[in-house]
Amino acid sequence: MERYQDIERSIIKKFRKDIWSKFVKAVDEYELISDNDHVMVCISGGKDSFLLAKCIQELKRHGKVTFEADYVVMDPGYNAKNRLLIEENAKILNVPIQIFTSDIFASVDAMDMKSPCYMCARMRRGYLYHKAQELGCNKIVLGHHFNDVIETTMLSMFYGAEIKTMMPKLHSDNYPGLELIRPLYLVKEDAIISWCRANDLTFINCACRFTENALVNDNSKRLEIKKMIKELKKVNPDIEHNIFKSLDNVNLNCILGTTIDGVYHSFKENYNNKKA
Repeated sequence: MERYQDIERSIIKKFRKDIWSKFVKAVDEYELISDNDHVMVCISGGKDSFLLAKCIQELKRHGKVTFEADYVVMDPGYNAKNRLLIEENAKILNVPIQIFTSDIFASVDAMDMKSPCYMCARMRRGYLYHKAQELGCNKIVLGHHFNDVIETTMLSMFYGAEIKTMMPKLHSDNYPGLELIRPLYLVKEDAIISWCRANDLTFINCACRFTENALVNDNSKRLEIKKMIKELKKVNPDIEHNIFKSLDNVNLNCILGTTIDGVYHSFKENYNNKKA
């Protein structure tokens, strides 16, 4: 048996409960992939996106729906070492990647921004949508997982002064007919790390020169949130589940205001009517 087959088997067998079942549950519960879809799986080179690629491959083989998939790597300016590691991992995992290049890192660097991550992410998204259209895909698949969801929620509350989260799927505002989906939505990062270790896999951690510096200098807001959640789990082991569940259990009777399609609505709008 080839190494990639052992790795595939581990997803279905050893990590069935923590990875495969949760992946399938998200696909089914949020109706992420349907018959005749043509999806573009975005691979950054990290552990999450490569696991995503393998799960999509397994879904094509064993799932109930019939769909097509392209596995795409956008090189925004990786150094030679990281580019080579991505290519080597693709061979190990038997993922038929397509690589296309962009100059995002250089462009953002030239802007000399204090917070380059937003612009970098926005430019990446634009390139990926264009590539998906070029390939004739109707869905873009990203590798965000359970912990990304709750961390994003807390970042929005603490630093954005609003309650919002990372959705399992959404329509593109600027590219009609394209959707973005996140099939690892229910898979916890600890399970992904365990899968990597069990299969002796090493992926690039963060190939972005800007984020890399932030992580080294311990200035990353997301890293700050990760540490906070880790400390909270010592007091309440269910804290992650509770944060996630609260997003599916919003009591609008006890909310000061909501924004729908860009329009703000205060609780006062219907307060007197309810009293009457």
